Amino acid sequence: MERKIRVLIAKPGLDGHDRGALVIAQALRDHGMEVIYTGLRQSPAQIAQAAIQEDVDVIGLSSLSGGHKTLFPKVVEALKEKGADDIPVVGGGVIPDEDIAFLEERGVQKVFTPGTPMTETVEFIKSCVRGDQIE
Repeated sequence: MERKIRVLIAKPGLDGHDRGALVIAQALRDHGMEVIYTGLRQSPAQIAQAAIQEDVDVIGLSSLSGGHKTLFPKVVEALKEKGADDIPVVGGGVIPDEDIAFLEERGVQKVFTPGTPMTETVEFIKSCVRGDQIE
């Protein structure tokens, strides 16, 4: 039996809105993935440490507060500092289109905006885990 993909869903910073993160977590579970949700108000270091401890394949970050340009790159950096920069980081939430290239340049593999079909998110995560070429 093939091992389930393990995804850590996290809400970095002081953003107190997690409805979207919970919807994503449930949808990923419905697609056969194992999901660990860290809860609200996690620091980048806490997220990186949890990802390592839980031996996850992918980290999904959610932001609705506007802190994504600071917090998402800090999670990527925290992973590098801990020698775990092989864990892909994806992000989602209310993120302006003009911020996506900035985040990708800083190591976020992909940013999913509202309205992205869940199948697109699932397939991207699967491609990250399989090591397919990421576009």
